[in-house]
Amino acid sequence: MSFDKKRIALEQMSKLLNSFQDYLQLEKNYSTHTLKAYLKDLEAFSQYCIEEFEIADISEVHYVQIRSWIVALVDQGISNNSINRKIASLKAYYKFLLKIKQIDVNPLAKHKALKTPKKVQVPFSKQEMNVIDVSFFSDDFSGLRDRLIIELLYGTGMRRAELVNLTLNDIDQSNRRLKVLGKRNKERFIPMLESLIILIDNYLSKRNEISTTNSGNYLLLTNKGLKLYDTLVYRVINTYFSKASTKAKKSPHILRHTFATHMLNQGADLNAVKELLGHASLASTQVYTHNSMEELKKTYFASHPRNKKG
Repeated sequence: MSFDKKRIALEQMSKLLNSFQDYLQLEKNYSTHTLKAYLKDLEAFSQYCIEEFEIADISEVHYVQIRSWIVALVDQGISNNSINRKIASLKAYYKFLLKIKQIDVNPLAKHKALKTPKKVQVPFSKQEMNVIDVSFFSDDFSGLRDRLIIELLYGTGMRRAELVNLTLNDIDQSNRRLKVLGKRNKERFIPMLESLIILIDNYLSKRNEISTTNSGNYLLLTNKGLKLYDTLVYRVINTYFSKASTKAKKSPHILRHTFATHMLNQGADLNAVKELLGHASLASTQVYTHNSMEELKKTYFASHPRNKKG
């Protein structure tokens, strides 16, 4: 490939990637983290195509080149989960190119994801949740905020990103509910327990003491009065649950998983849990039925007359 031809191809791809980024950010409302991951994957694939096939614009590749990249990633010891994520980035890009009529055929149209082992997320038990009581928290702003973070995640099942973006206007105490802005800007309302409303009231009295002009309208703030950020939420969950649980994974998502599992164990309807979690399909919610089935089996074997010995 000549230098000029390569330069023109790279310039064209750069324009397409900028348009793709705008599309994901403005129309699809993808997070900054997701945007960076997608662009990183596309840049890595682009570099591979240049080095192996002298193709500077990945809109011109065919499945054979993509398949070659997959094989190369496998040879490098990259996990199937990671490879599938990278291919998901390519899929999104090629769907975008189809949308703007830059290509006529999606080279990944018939691609099947690599098989991956199913991960069983282990929720916190009721006992572990009960260990996290008021004695764990200080009575200053940080303590009240940390406790509220945990109770909001466990009490509503919301995602970490949804928690971070909660505003004061989202709290409807008179109707005992809060508004959550989920994926793709989809709004949903979640009921609030009375204990959660009381905790929010206590927290707000401390929040007013540290809020500044930089606080905006966000509900949860850092000690400096700034908007809460993702890693702080993770650190809060990991810190407190390290005192109450020996489970390897302690994260905001495990609390979401715990909420769903405990609700189902108590007999909540699967469709109701789906709505509370903000899932687009029932299939996404069904992954949480594994643990509830274990509880159901215990009840079944303990209660069925045919299982009584003697």
